[in-house]
Order: sequence, then structure tokens, then C-alpha cells
Amino acid sequence: MKTLIDHLSQYADYHRDPRNILTHFFGVPMIMLAVVVLLSRPGFDIGGLLVSPALAGALAACVFYARLDARYGLTMALLLAAMLAGGQWLAAQGTALWLGAGVGLFVVGWVIQFVGHHYEGRKPAFVDDLVGLIVGPLFVVAEWGFALGLRKEVQAAIEQRSGPVRLRTERATA
Repeated sequence: MKTLIDHLSQYADYHRDPRNILTHFFGVPMIMLAVVVLLSRPGFDIGGLLVSPALAGALAACVFYARLDARYGLTMALLLAAMLAGGQWLAAQGTALWLGAGVGLFVVGWVIQFVGHHYEGRKPAFVDDLVGLIVGPLFVVAEWGFALGLRKEVQAAIEQRSGPVRLRTERATA
């Protein structure tokens, strides 16, 4: 099994331009919330717990994140729990609001992502490895932590493999 550093470094290889990373701070959470919203229907009340495809996906994702790193796993579980609450609320609304919010967030999130990858000059990581779809949210959380001065050892290990975050300029790519 790949380690936390393996996954984050592989993803970081596609995300070294700070403008691309910035777009991911907005696009990835929007996409993630959109998927949770859209998968919150159908929902079934089982003993007071609303069970939906979104809950099953969130639990599977949490297992993946927790196996990589306990602290990141807990952080991702809390974020997913908040998204599940929002997704369940939207799923309980009318179909137009639920579907409009889910599809709208999804489309706008992906537009933001592709703008970021235009700056990067590279395709998104998931094009080469679908695991990038689940690593992306973890990467965003890690980058937020790095910006706050957290987990410097993880940041150093990623930068050792993938290089530092740097502004991509036309001269640098020539």
C-alpha cells in the first residue's frame, strides 16, 4: 500500500504552481460537496441514522484517509461529516434545489479546477491515476495545514520528491 507521502507526492507532481493550488482550495471542496449532495438521495432512515450512498462513500473515504494518517483521517472525517449534514439537508429539499445545488457546485468546481491546471500547464492528476480523485481533498487539507505551519515534516518530504511550489512562467517552461 502506498504511504501518505507517496500519495501526496504523486498528486503534488501535478500541482506545483501556487495559482493552481489556490484554485484547488475552492474547486475541490465544491466538487466534494457536490458529490455528497448528489449521493445523499436516496436516503433511508435506519434506527434514526440516515443511510445514503453519500454516507457509504464517506465511510469508505474515511477508512482510506485513516489508514494513511490518523490526524489527516480525523480531519477528513470531520469535514465529510459536515458535508454529509449539508448534503442531507439539501437532499430533503425539493428536487430542483437539491439537483441545482449539486450539479451547480460540480460544474463550477470543475471549471475552477481546469483554470488552475491551465496555469499549471499540466492535466489533472486523476487523468493518469483515478486515485487522484480521493487524494485531491486530502492534498487540499494538507496544503491548508502547510500554510498554517502544520505538518512541516510532511511538507518537507513532499517537496523532496516533487520540488517546491513555484510560480510557473513561460521562461521556466522553455
